[in-house]
Amino acid sequence: MTSSQMADSRSYDAVAVGAGPNGLAAAVKLAQAGLSVALFESRTTVGGGLFTKELTLPGFRHDVFASVHPLAAGSPFLRTLPLAEYGLEWVHSPAPLAHPLDDGTAIMLERSVEATAQNLGKDAGAYKDLVEPLVKRWDDLAADIMRPLSFPRHPLLFSRFGLRAIRSASGLAETVFGDTRARALFAGLGAHSIMPLDRQGSAAIALVMCVTAHAVGWPIARGGSQKIAEALASYLRTLKGEIVTGRTIEAVEDLPKARVVVLDVTPRQLLRMLQHLPEGYQRKLQNHRYGPAAYKVEWALKAPIPWRAADCRRAATVHVGGTLQEIVKAESAIWHGRPAEKPFVLLTQQSLFDSTRAPEGQHVAGAYCHVPNGSDADMTAAIEAQVERFAPGFCSLIIGRHELPPGELEMLNANCVGGDIAGGIQNLRRLLKSSLGSRPYAVPVKGFYVCSASTPPGAGVHGMCGYHAAVAALRELG
Repeated sequence: MTSSQMADSRSYDAVAVGAGPNGLAAAVKLAQAGLSVALFESRTTVGGGLFTKELTLPGFRHDVFASVHPLAAGSPFLRTLPLAEYGLEWVHSPAPLAHPLDDGTAIMLERSVEATAQNLGKDAGAYKDLVEPLVKRWDDLAADIMRPLSFPRHPLLFSRFGLRAIRSASGLAETVFGDTRARALFAGLGAHSIMPLDRQGSAAIALVMCVTAHAVGWPIARGGSQKIAEALASYLRTLKGEIVTGRTIEAVEDLPKARVVVLDVTPRQLLRMLQHLPEGYQRKLQNHRYGPAAYKVEWALKAPIPWRAADCRRAATVHVGGTLQEIVKAESAIWHGRPAEKPFVLLTQQSLFDSTRAPEGQHVAGAYCHVPNGSDADMTAAIEAQVERFAPGFCSLIIGRHELPPGELEMLNANCVGGDIAGGIQNLRRLLKSSLGSRPYAVPVKGFYVCSASTPPGAGVHGMCGYHAAVAALRELG
């Protein structure tokens, strides 16, 4: 009898669907409470957005989705788990982030607030005033922002964050900073929101990304992002949790009997899987708005990227896009239904710091830009032109290439609807109020919960959506 058949033949206290970071976190939390748990995953390996594969050439290991993990390192739940005992090793580059400019220099986001401020000239004091109080109390801040919106446990700290977070990234940058360097740095951080940078609420993601760089770093996982999922899965098995891979769940009727079911799926999949939902809830699911997509390229390289600014080699992450004005223009184009001619590019170069990613003397790198949801535009040349702009000779080093357009991203992970890697638009309304209502995890069918990145606190490898859904389920079970 196969593991899938064995799972079908018995009942459980809890069943989870989808072995991404949120499904795994939910299963772990439920198993920690002593429940019998089974987790089902359609792929043959666990991970969801934590997926590492030889995409280009043998021996070159690429992170297909998430690559760098500040929110995993800073997650209030994942940090409590003994994942290092199950093979997870964080690797920190000397600087979390580099942002090259056309003058041949780079703005460096260092681990130290003071060292970063020294990069920013006359904006040094403004930078420290903006981020230092939040960095010093990251654990308290994370406890408030990485959960559904409710009265904060630390109201003064949350207010300090919130009054700035509610603003647009470009507006906050132009108000706080007087020089182009600090403004460019903040614009690049704001672009992680996948929002127009002149839209209210885009500053929230910029602040979180900035603060985590100082408070916990922007690490990569040695051996690939999939190691995070494998560590979670190994820990789950020690708690007697069962994992069934290679099993697609088309409808909840395909699941074994359970007291609670937690689904790591987006609203679109939830509509398909659960029939006879109340009409009002169906409308909420149908009205959930998916955001712009990612277009990703992975490279095998015969040498490190030849950045004009040598400091870029100290960072695992490089923001490629120039000035605030350029980044604002690039991200705005997407919301007008067209790819940017000069896209803002988020690049990772893991093999500079993790030798397991490529054969000796060779390297991997990956990059993505944002495009309209479902776009079929080929952005490879535009992405490579942006890298070449700041690293002349880059293209001559490419010995293998693999493109991941929005359609392929969705094929590899059904939660990436139209290539949306964030589970939905990250706008101010979603930050303040979940599209799934005041009880965002509870489905209005007894015993069912949803825990994907479409629920608070949203996108990122942090497991908090799964954790909060599991807490809600445990509360129901008493």
